[in-house]
Amino acid sequence: MEPNVEAKESAPAPRVQEGAQLRAVKAAEPKPPAKSKSAVMRLRIILGALVLLAVVSGWWGYARQFEDTDDAQTDANISAISPRIPGTVVAVHVVDNQSVRAGDLLVELDRNDLEVAVAQAKATVAQAEAAYEAESPGVSITETSNRASLSAADAELANSEADLEAAKRDLDQAEANNRYAQQQLVRAKNLVASGAMTVAEFDQSSSAADATQAGVNAARKHVDQRRAHLLTAQARLKETRLNTPRQLVVREAELEARKASLELARAQLKQAELNLSYAAIVAPVDGIVGKKSVNIGDRVQPGQQLLALTQTDEIWVTANFRETQIEHLRIGQSASVHVDAVGRDYRGVVESFGGATGSRYSLLPPENATGNYVKVVQRLPVRIRLEPGQPEIDRLRPGMSVEPKVRVR
Repeated sequence: MEPNVEAKESAPAPRVQEGAQLRAVKAAEPKPPAKSKSAVMRLRIILGALVLLAVVSGWWGYARQFEDTDDAQTDANISAISPRIPGTVVAVHVVDNQSVRAGDLLVELDRNDLEVAVAQAKATVAQAEAAYEAESPGVSITETSNRASLSAADAELANSEADLEAAKRDLDQAEANNRYAQQQLVRAKNLVASGAMTVAEFDQSSSAADATQAGVNAARKHVDQRRAHLLTAQARLKETRLNTPRQLVVREAELEARKASLELARAQLKQAELNLSYAAIVAPVDGIVGKKSVNIGDRVQPGQQLLALTQTDEIWVTANFRETQIEHLRIGQSASVHVDAVGRDYRGVVESFGGATGSRYSLLPPENATGNYVKVVQRLPVRIRLEPGQPEIDRLRPGMSVEPKVRVR
């Protein structure tokens, strides 16, 4: 048994010798110089720097193709709903955050006073129509009467002229008869003086001469009367020609006044009917109700905001880029908009640039001419239109924070 134990104890001796030999061989191998280690280290550093430079260059080359900002938010049109007439609220049909369609009834005002005003306006229109109808024939009647008066004046003037001419002819005849009678009287005097005519015959000649003279005097008076009648007819004709157009103008003016009163009454009726329709306040567009501040029983006035209506069918992005970023921005460039609320990116297009920087639109714009001037990089609002029909775009609301990125190269 003891020889076996010795054999077991002496078995590992060859392995120990082999390990000692390997260590001796390794120790005998030549060690690499220290300079080669430092060269490998420098090579690794250079390679890392080159890789880092390539990454930075690639990132810079990619990043310079875009301009982005985190100072941006979604926007939409928000309509302030207010009454157009004063009144008392009798019904409110919406609540905050309710979706409505164009034409939906939002608020109702008391209609009683407005209905009374419509009835009064209708009565005024009826009165004005009656007055206009009563005055309307007066123009044609006056026109006809004026023509008749003018014709009568013309006829009277013609008759007066004819009477004057007849009176003048009668005067000429009387004067001719008087001349003959006076000649006969002279002859009778000579014959009486010579005894060839009796006194009785002379008296007859003398009476005849007196009669013809009286006829001349009467004819002259008749001519004067006819001449006076002619002057009167001429004056009447002149007056008729002057007054008839004026009477017609007066009648036409009165008719126009009645017509204007009728049109005014109709306009007042239309306004009263409009006011009655304004008692029902309806949604002008599709949207979502918000900021409701009206309740039943409130007394409201024109222009008083009752609620806000957000039009969510058209959403755009207002991105406030720094003025140092807009060098390469152009209308029509494509953009990618990341919306934090939904965690999605939406496609868009640069639509327009603001007319001034945001500081100029602020409540207290800067006054750089006061002397306290500090140069500050300003921001210009840029409007980005979102393409319609994208997934979950109906979830967007005005005021959401977004991060637009515009491709400028």
